[in-house]
Amino acid sequence: MWFEKSVDDVIKETKTDIVNGLSTEEVEKRKVQYGLNQLQGKKRKTLLQLLFAQINDVLIYILLAAAVISVILDEPSDAIVIGIVVIINSVVGVIQESKAEKSLEALKKLSTPKAIVKRNGEMVEIPSEEIVPGDIIIIDAGRFIPCDIRLIETANLKIEESALTGESVPVDKDANVTLNAADTPLGDQKNMAFMSTLATYGRGIGIAVDTGMSTEIGKIAKMLDQQESELTPLQKKLAELGKILGFGAIIICIIMFVVGLLQGKEPMEMLLISISLAVAAIPEGMPAIVTIVLAIGVQRMIKENAIVRKLPAVETLGSVNIVCSDKTGTLTQNKMTVTKFYVDGVLSPVTALDLNNASHKLLLENMMLCNDATYTESSKTGDPTEIALLEMGAKFNVFQDEMQKQHSRVDEIPFESDRKLMTTVNKYGEEYYVMTKGAIDNLLKICTGAFINGKVVPLTDDIIANIMSSSNSMSDDALRVLGGAYKILPNTHVEIDTLEKDLIFIGLVGMIDPPREEVKDSIALCKSSGIKTIMITGDHKNTALAIAKELGIAEDESQAIFGSELDKMTDKELSAKIDNLRVFARVSPEHKVKIVKAFKAKGNIVSMTGDGVNDAPSLKMADIGVAMGITGTDVAKGASDMVLTDDNFSTIVSAIKEGRNIFNNIKKSILFLLSCNAGEIFALFFAILLGWAAPLKSIHILWVNLITDTLPALSLGVDPGDKDVMKEKPRDPKQSLFANGQGLSVILNGLLIGILTLAAFIIGAKVYTGHASLFPLFPPEDVMTEDALRHARTMAFVVLSVSQLFHSLNMRHPEKSIFQVGIFTNKYLIASVLLGIFLQDVVITVPILREVFDVFNLLPKDWLLVGALSIMPLVINEIIKLIRRITKKA
Repeated sequence: MWFEKSVDDVIKETKTDIVNGLSTEEVEKRKVQYGLNQLQGKKRKTLLQLLFAQINDVLIYILLAAAVISVILDEPSDAIVIGIVVIINSVVGVIQESKAEKSLEALKKLSTPKAIVKRNGEMVEIPSEEIVPGDIIIIDAGRFIPCDIRLIETANLKIEESALTGESVPVDKDANVTLNAADTPLGDQKNMAFMSTLATYGRGIGIAVDTGMSTEIGKIAKMLDQQESELTPLQKKLAELGKILGFGAIIICIIMFVVGLLQGKEPMEMLLISISLAVAAIPEGMPAIVTIVLAIGVQRMIKENAIVRKLPAVETLGSVNIVCSDKTGTLTQNKMTVTKFYVDGVLSPVTALDLNNASHKLLLENMMLCNDATYTESSKTGDPTEIALLEMGAKFNVFQDEMQKQHSRVDEIPFESDRKLMTTVNKYGEEYYVMTKGAIDNLLKICTGAFINGKVVPLTDDIIANIMSSSNSMSDDALRVLGGAYKILPNTHVEIDTLEKDLIFIGLVGMIDPPREEVKDSIALCKSSGIKTIMITGDHKNTALAIAKELGIAEDESQAIFGSELDKMTDKELSAKIDNLRVFARVSPEHKVKIVKAFKAKGNIVSMTGDGVNDAPSLKMADIGVAMGITGTDVAKGASDMVLTDDNFSTIVSAIKEGRNIFNNIKKSILFLLSCNAGEIFALFFAILLGWAAPLKSIHILWVNLITDTLPALSLGVDPGDKDVMKEKPRDPKQSLFANGQGLSVILNGLLIGILTLAAFIIGAKVYTGHASLFPLFPPEDVMTEDALRHARTMAFVVLSVSQLFHSLNMRHPEKSIFQVGIFTNKYLIASVLLGIFLQDVVITVPILREVFDVFNLLPKDWLLVGALSIMPLVINEIIKLIRRITKKA
C-alpha cells in the first residue's frame, strides 16, 4: 500500500526524480509499460446480439416453430400474425436494452482534461491521459486530481473526496503523515490524493503511483465491469412461467396429436390442431403487455420526481424491504449548517441568535470576518465549513460583502493544519480587532479572558470547564465545533507573532450536515410498511450514529459498525450480525458491495441509494439502485436503475408505493391473460378428447390473444392504485404469482370460459343443422356441413372473446364487487371492453375479414345467445365474491 511507505521508498520504487521529474524518453517507455491513464470497459453488445437476447426464449421458439409449420401447411395468415408478435416484442426489448448503462463512459469523463507535471526539469501542462507512474504532479486549489498520488509536499491542502469516500467535508492532507495500519480506510489516508477528487484549498506536490484501471476509481470501474445484471423477481417468475407454459404446450400438443391418430384422424389435420393448442397455451401478448404496463408506470414515476432507467425497476420497487442509503446528500442536505452556538455561558440553538446582544453580535462578526470563503445567493466558493458561517450571517441579514466593506481586513495569519487556527486583523473605526477562530483546544491555550454579558472577565477554570462541557455536548451530537476569540489593537504596528496571544474568548459554534426535514417522516412510513432503512456512509461513526438516531434509523451504538470491522468478519459472521445493524460508518466501495450482498443473501430485496462514485458498484449490485439527480455523479446515475430528480429520500417512498401498485396491476394483467388462455386450452382439449371437430382455428385464438385480450390486460395495467397499499408488508419475492388462491381462480375461471365456449359451439352446430335434441351433445359428422361447422366455430369464437372481455371486470379486485370498486373508476377498461365487442363485430360483419377469419355472419338471435353466455363469468364471480364477503363477516 503506497500510504504505508515513506516518501524515500516511494521515490525509489517509482524510479523518479522529484526535482526534474521524468524525461521524455522515460515517459514513452512507461506509456508502453502501463498504458494510457484512462479507464477501460468491456465491449458493448452489437445490435445482432441484443436482438438474439430478445428472441432467446422458450415461448418465442415455440411460436416460431408454429409459424414455420403454418407456412408448410399453407396457413400463411397464422405465420404472419405470429411473426408480427415476435417482431414487436423484440423491437421493444432491443430499444430498452440499447439504453445500456453508461457507467464506464461516465467514469471516463471524470478524468480531468489537463494536469500540471514536472518533465525534463520544467513544469508543463499535459492531457491527464498522458500521465504515467512516477510523474511529479503539481496540485493547486480548484484542480481535479488526475491519478492516484502519494503526496510528498503539502501546504494547507484540502481535498473534496465525498464522491469517492462519502466524507461530507474536505479532508486535510499531510504529506508527512506516517500510516502503518494496512486496513486504513480511504478517507483516513491523509498522505494520498485520489483520481477525480477535487483540491479545494492550499497546494501540494505528489508522485503519480497508480494510473488508469489501477487507481481507486479504476477499481470501481472493474467492479462495475465484472458485475452481471440480475433478473428482478418478476422477470424470474415470468421466465419460470414461460418455461412451464412452453413445455406444457409441447406436452399437450404431443398428447393431442397421439389421441387424434388413435381416433383415426388425418396426421396433417392433427398437426394443425396441435399448433392451435400450442398457440392457445401461450399468451403471446404477455411480454409486450408487461413491458407496456411498466413503461406506463415509468411515466407515472416521472410525476413523482423519479426517472426509471430500467423498466423492471418499477416492479422491483414494490418488493423492496431493505433501503440502504448513503448519508451525505441523500439523508442529509450535503451542506454544513450551523445549528448551535455558545456565548455568555449558555448553549442555544442558532435560531436564538440575537444581534442586539453584544456577545451574539461579536461572535457572528468573528466567524464572518475571519473567513476566506465567498457567499452570495447565486454562488458560493471555499471550504464548506466557512461557507456555513457566512450562510449563518445571511439568515440574520448580515452579509459578507457589507461587513468586509465596513471592517476591511488589513492583516492575516492563514489557517494551518498544525495550528488549527486562522487569524485576521480588521478595522473597526479607529481601532483594529484581531479575530481568531479554530479548534477549541488550541484556541483556549492562547486566551486569557472571556467576553461574557458585554464585559471582559478573566478566563477562570470554572469558565473553561463550562466551555469544554458545552463543546463536548455538541461533539456528542456529532457537531463540528469551532471557537472564536478576539482582542483590540490601537493600531496595526504589532509583531505578527504576538497577534495570537492574550486573546479574549467569545464563544463557540457547532455545525453539521443536517438531515433533510422530510426524511424522518419517510423513514417512519418505511418502518410501518415493513421496510428497514440502513445508513451506509464514509463519515465517522459518531457523526453517522447521531444523524441515524435523529432520523429514527438506529437506537444505540450496538447497531453501528466501522468498515474496518467488516474486513475482519467472515461472510458467515456478517450474516449472523447483519439483521441488527443499521449504521455502517467509514466504509469503502468494496464494503458497500459486501453489505448489499449480505442483505441479499438473507433473502431481502435491497434498494441502494447514493450519489457518489463510491456508491456506483453497490448501486449496481443492489436489486434496485437509486441515484441522486441533482448532486449525483454521472457514474452513480449510469450504474443506477432509477434517478431521483429532486434528490429527496421521500421520493423513494412514493416510488415504492407506486411500484407496489404497478406490480399488483401487472399481476392482474398476467392472471387475466392466463385464465383466458386456460379457457382456450380447455375448450380445445375437451373437444378433441371427445372426438369433435376443433371448435376454434389458430387464427381465432391469435386474434383473441392479441386483440381482444390485450386491450383489457393493458387497461388492468393502469388500474387506479390502492390508497392503502403502504399498510401492507413487502411481498415475499419468493411468493408465487398464484399464491393466496390465485392459481385456483385462474383454473376455475379458465374452465368456466372453456365450458361456455364449448356450449356456444354445440348450440351453434345444433341451431344451424336443426338438431335440437340434447343427445348426442354434438351432431354426427354425416349431417355436419362446412357451413354448419363455420357457424358453430363463429359462435364459439364470439363467446370466447366476449366472455373474456367481461371477465376482465372481475380482475380488478379479488374480493370487492365491481360496484364497490366503481364501474367507471377505470374508464380505460370499460372502453376496452366496448371496443373489443365492436372489433369482434367488425371481424364477423365485414366481408373481407370474414373470409380471412373463416367465420359466419351471425343473426340477431345468435347475438342474444352469445351475449347471455358471455356475461356468465361476471355474474358467477360476483356471486362468489358476495358469498366470500358474507362468510368473512360471519
